[in-house]
Amino acid sequence: MLARLVSAIERLVFGRRGALLLALAVVTLVMGSFAVRLQMTAGFGKQLPVGHEYTDTFVKYQNVLFGANRLVVVVHARQGDIWTPQALRRLNDVTQALLYLPGVDRRSVSSLWTPNTRVMQVTEEGYEARDVIGGDITPDKLDAATVARIRDNVIQGGYVGSLVANDSSGAMVTADLLDADPRSGAPTDYIALGPRIEKELRAKFEDAAIEIRIIGFAKQISDIAEGAKGVALFFALAFVLTAFAVYWYCRSWAFTAAALVCSLVSLVWQFGSLQLLGYGLDPLAVLVPFLVFAIGVSHGVQQINFIVREIGDGATPLAAARASFGALLVPGTMALLTAFVGFATLLLIPIPMIRELAITASLGVAYKIVTNLVMLPVVASYVRPSAGYGEHMRRVREVRARAVVALARLAEPASARLVVLGGVAVFALAVWGSRDRHIGYVQPGAPELRDSARYNRDAVGIAEKFSVGLDVLTVVNETAPDSCYDHRKMVYIDDLAWELANTAGVIGTAALPGLVKLGAAGFNEGNPKWGDMPRDARSMASFIGLVGEGSGLYDPRCTVLPINVYLADHKAETIGRVVAVVKHYRASEKIDGVTVRLASGNAGVQAATNEVLEATELPMMLYVYATIAVLVYLTYRDWRAVIACCLPLTVATFIGYWFMKAQGIGLTVATLPVMVLAVGIGVDYAFYIYNRLQSHLADGVAIVPAFGRALSETGIATVFTALTLSVGVATWVFSPLKFQADMGLLLAFMFMLNMVMAITLLPALAVTIDTLIPRRKPVHRPFMAH
Repeated sequence: MLARLVSAIERLVFGRRGALLLALAVVTLVMGSFAVRLQMTAGFGKQLPVGHEYTDTFVKYQNVLFGANRLVVVVHARQGDIWTPQALRRLNDVTQALLYLPGVDRRSVSSLWTPNTRVMQVTEEGYEARDVIGGDITPDKLDAATVARIRDNVIQGGYVGSLVANDSSGAMVTADLLDADPRSGAPTDYIALGPRIEKELRAKFEDAAIEIRIIGFAKQISDIAEGAKGVALFFALAFVLTAFAVYWYCRSWAFTAAALVCSLVSLVWQFGSLQLLGYGLDPLAVLVPFLVFAIGVSHGVQQINFIVREIGDGATPLAAARASFGALLVPGTMALLTAFVGFATLLLIPIPMIRELAITASLGVAYKIVTNLVMLPVVASYVRPSAGYGEHMRRVREVRARAVVALARLAEPASARLVVLGGVAVFALAVWGSRDRHIGYVQPGAPELRDSARYNRDAVGIAEKFSVGLDVLTVVNETAPDSCYDHRKMVYIDDLAWELANTAGVIGTAALPGLVKLGAAGFNEGNPKWGDMPRDARSMASFIGLVGEGSGLYDPRCTVLPINVYLADHKAETIGRVVAVVKHYRASEKIDGVTVRLASGNAGVQAATNEVLEATELPMMLYVYATIAVLVYLTYRDWRAVIACCLPLTVATFIGYWFMKAQGIGLTVATLPVMVLAVGIGVDYAFYIYNRLQSHLADGVAIVPAFGRALSETGIATVFTALTLSVGVATWVFSPLKFQADMGLLLAFMFMLNMVMAITLLPALAVTIDTLIPRRKPVHRPFMAH
């Protein structure tokens, strides 16, 4: 029945091929008009996992607590320290400029010049509270004595290490950013904000004496977007390399143009659809279009390979195109459906950015069914090669076949068993080597950027000079009203803060109980032995009043008592240790009236992302493999085919995980789609080779010569495709974006690995199974038009 359906579709397509191409051209023009309007967009909220405990905590208290979307600017003295009138004036200028940047929550701006920076001092008359830089001090009236007084206030207020560097070489200005304008509701354009930060802060205030260091999501994503513009150059380079490679393979510029143009048409449709759906192209998803293009090239080469082979055997271009359409429609559709399902399973991950990426990739793959399996054969049917082209390509094919047909010996029973045993050994090693693989980021700074990037140099410089940085995980302690005056509850929170402060990777904590104990010591001439939690509620209230609500360590009703945990970095290992300490404490040390919640801060958001990726990766891969198994069985009606096609993919996947671990590449929102794509490309190779193998077996050809014919017909194209795509993506290692370089390395490895698995382990498995469990029924012929 399916064969008749394919035949009917073939007659319909080629019976009206001119009208079909005209309709596709019109669709391409219309979609192109929308595609040119597509813009690169990014949003902090898109990176927050939906429905996760940590994200719910962040959203609930984002207007109360330390923000995860924070911008940190440091005024750093290139020589000497910050304690000069010129440096303090520059700090004031930066503070004022930051206040009026778009998207900045002005209430959250903190520096030595803002009124929320207070100092408490114990005097003979009691406590004295004052601003670090009082209202009576103006930038133009700074002198040596005033600067000395400000320095003393900073030391007495405990701001060394937080707002001022430990060696006094710089001072910090911090501000939370709003994801949307509170009045208009318009989302903050982070990609446009980045250049403004550069222009209005760094370019304006940095000079030979002062260096401006800037970190934060807005700056990071802007730098990534700037680097992503270079992706177009690498895409163009890969496109040119692919064009020359395809020409070398088919020796026809017309067929080369047909294959590449049809692959590009689907990208135009993809971009146009994204614009129509109201999406933009996220900087972290900028590689997806090339990945989809790579899938198109893989299928395009198979189509051109079949057409050229038919022409070499004497067929006309039209007859060759029809034969290619009928023979490859089913296996090609199966492969593309598998890739489609693979990308669609990314929708299981409740992170808006990944779901948007899933829609982007799924659309592109779905369009490939039309552009590469239907449009390409129709376009190729109009090509008029030279008179001797077919005979020339037949001789070229025979020469190339000698290089791969020797691999047919792997299908001999004795050799097949050795290959299978080798595959089992490699699989066991890969499973062992990939255990405890990295989930999340494994490097400090922005992992998408190279270590030499200005952003990462700024991040390292700030981490070295300050005891606090951008990497903060906030533990929220929910309590009943007025719980901050309850000795028992405050001790409970203080004990948790102590546990966290003594966790590896934590450089400091800030919580209300610690400041209360500091106040108690201050009331007793600063003697540390009196730094204990008061049992009297009125004493507790007096000390808390000195802290001030601007600290962000409690709310007016004392129902939210957070602990800010300052981390040395945002590596998955560091964040995981802190989260584990909190979970263990709240499970083993319970107390009525206090609910310990994880987690706010940028590290809290990253912890949620890591946990979501780890929890959804296995189900997602199982869905992909289940889809492959079902499609293979429905097509070939043989469980042997399922094993032969799926097991090599499984081995390749675990070797890929092992490779990622060895290269220090964590499983992130950028790498997960690559692993899904690798499965999709591997399926392409497996389906095309197994389809031809099954066809020859159905004709009664023995397994060894059948595999030799399959290799000569599709194996050459498979090897060529893997080499071409690997060379194209290998150029990415020179990209200024580290994540693009890492993905180029990973993709090149996976393209080659899946090709090796398809031409070695797949036939060896097929032969070994047939030897151990002989077939009782004739081999089922693959679906194709007749």
